[in-house]
Amino acid sequence: MVISRTSIAPAPAPPVGPGPSRDRVLDLVRSACLVVVVVLHAMMAGIEVGASGIQITNALENQRWFTPVSWIIQVMPLFFVVGGFAGITQWRRMRDAGATPADFARARLTRLARPALVAFAAIAGALAVASAAGVSPDLLAQVGFRMSQPMWFIGVYLGTSALVPLMCRLHERAPRATLALLVSFALGVDVLSIANASPAIGFVNLAFVWLAIQQIGFWYADGWFRFRSNNQLLGVAFGAFALLLANTTAGPYPADMLANLNPPTINLVLLGVVQVCLLSLVTARLAVLMGRPGLRAAVDVIGRHSLTIYLWHMPAVVLLAAVLLILGFPWPEPLGVAWWLTRGAWLAGIALVLIPLAGRLGRFERGVTGPPRRTPGLAGAGVVIAIAAIVTVLVAGFTTGSATIAALLLLLALRLQHSSKRSLVTGNA
Repeated sequence: MVISRTSIAPAPAPPVGPGPSRDRVLDLVRSACLVVVVVLHAMMAGIEVGASGIQITNALENQRWFTPVSWIIQVMPLFFVVGGFAGITQWRRMRDAGATPADFARARLTRLARPALVAFAAIAGALAVASAAGVSPDLLAQVGFRMSQPMWFIGVYLGTSALVPLMCRLHERAPRATLALLVSFALGVDVLSIANASPAIGFVNLAFVWLAIQQIGFWYADGWFRFRSNNQLLGVAFGAFALLLANTTAGPYPADMLANLNPPTINLVLLGVVQVCLLSLVTARLAVLMGRPGLRAAVDVIGRHSLTIYLWHMPAVVLLAAVLLILGFPWPEPLGVAWWLTRGAWLAGIALVLIPLAGRLGRFERGVTGPPRRTPGLAGAGVVIAIAAIVTVLVAGFTTGSATIAALLLLLALRLQHSSKRSLVTGNA
């Protein structure tokens, strides 16, 4: 199994110093992945206006042609590889400066929860206004459900980030065993879920799958992929791809990579291995591209507003659709010729809404210059409460009530971190 090859190969010793604080190629990768996610969710918006009212569907769901496309646009593994790199490099810098794991968790919590609190409070207010204006409760339920779906990433990313100090310690002591154990647990959850025909069991892999992929980001930070030859990288990528192909053709897994996201399966780990190997093969070329001032500036802007863009891209879709509906614009049948011909204008309209939103609200993402220090228990409690806020909107969808409760929970999580003492260590998510 290719994952086993990756996990048993000798890993270089962790760097003695803090290591590189950032990787410009990974900045480009993260920005590109975010753009792909925004475009994908915008394309999924299937809005139909008929005699029975307005219906919102996933226009790309159950489309046979979309299955091979999903293998290309499923970028969440790369997101978590980049997150693993950023997490371990920031933690090592903070650790060298005398920070504790609680300081690190608190910094990540503050970075993620502040912009989420603003977004959730705004969504609660907007839904309340729409309800008071007489918008159909059924339509609001559809809108709230669609807007809430991408929020899983915020909760899982916060949870995996908060565990970076622990996972880094395990990685530095036993990198091969740690990765192998996470992969084994993820595979075991899949087996139980499939054997019992219970997708609910599979959601345990929200922990094991994404922690395993984050761990691959640790290996990337330590230079494991950089120290492999092109032939070795191609061999690992080909082996992982072969297993992925077998799992989704002769095996019990769906071929659609987006279906493998909900719940997450071992296939995402395999896809992550393929992606990081291919990335390593083209890193030098991407580094040359990042030498262009225009591209570098664009990547920097997206990077500074990445969480804001992620949190607000679905509200931007809803806002644009609401304006077009109010103005009486016609809505072509999803996936029809007219629908495809108008997708360029649709994406451009979303960009026109999202860019000023991100520019104005990005200051909440930047927040304070360092994490407040306090007892470890409050940092852990804050993370748990913030994750509970995300779970609230995932389970109930965005409603006035659920968004309000989630915003209050995020506020509580942040207030638990309040202190007059501040650390001087800073870092990026």
